[in-house]
Amino acid sequence: MDRLDCDRMFVMVLELGSFARAAQRLNTSHGQASRLISRLEKELGIQLFKRSTRSLAPTDVGLAYYERVKVLIDAFEALDADVRHTARDPSGKLRISAPVTFGTRQLTPVMVNFAREYPNIELDVSFSDRRVNIVEEGFDLALRIGNLEDSSLIARKLCDIHVTTVASPAYLAGAGTPEHWKSLSEFDCIVDTNFRDPNHWHFHEDGRLIPFPVKGRLRFSNAEACLSAVVAGLGIARLPTFVAGDAIHRGEVVKLLTQWDTPPLGLYAIYPPSRHLAHKSRTFIDFLVGSFADQAWFD
Repeated sequence: MDRLDCDRMFVMVLELGSFARAAQRLNTSHGQASRLISRLEKELGIQLFKRSTRSLAPTDVGLAYYERVKVLIDAFEALDADVRHTARDPSGKLRISAPVTFGTRQLTPVMVNFAREYPNIELDVSFSDRRVNIVEEGFDLALRIGNLEDSSLIARKLCDIHVTTVASPAYLAGAGTPEHWKSLSEFDCIVDTNFRDPNHWHFHEDGRLIPFPVKGRLRFSNAEACLSAVVAGLGIARLPTFVAGDAIHRGEVVKLLTQWDTPPLGLYAIYPPSRHLAHKSRTFIDFLVGSFADQAWFD
């Protein structure tokens, strides 16, 4: 028997003046109602009611206890109702940081759908490739792509992000096709400077990740700009497939050196540690997991 159940029964018995009516109101038996009151009296060490075969009345100390516990019960019921309502209908402002290209190309449609489904959540989204300080800058969460460093922040993986080497058929027709990543020094490389180590492209060979130094006359801090240069036939680039996927499917660019592609990176939702993740944040993260599952552009 929970102490709260005892207190609830006591309040109901006093207000209705009957064990039977209180038991009926709380969907239990007369015997259970009597046991709850007896346990409460034993725990408190006082008599709460004067009982007789014909009457039931609170003692003075019982009445004093009622006046104080009633306030607590009402406050608890109000809190419980508020929490349950919030769980069904999360609300509040949600500040999010996301990478520019991924945010505009892939996250925005998801956020539009989220906004439709959860009209009481206010979204404040900052698109930036800068690694924001979530705590100091007041963000609820951030989306990051890559292999995460050790951190006091909590990370939940949403999906894989694949990176591949691409070039246009026109460029390959004129310059030839590299047969191995070591021959890339003979080709025009288009560098996406948003990568953590943009001057080295990494390839997977013999169970190891091998960095290869690259140079190119075209360097952009934006994957879409790199893709435009590749489509224009200006060279070879390493790009996430969520950027290059549509161009690959249209035949505007083709994959190269796929046997040496690196293992996929991760897309993570990062948030500060706390005993209870805010329901609005949890709702958004769960929505992202469902939205990014089985996306073709991750292949």
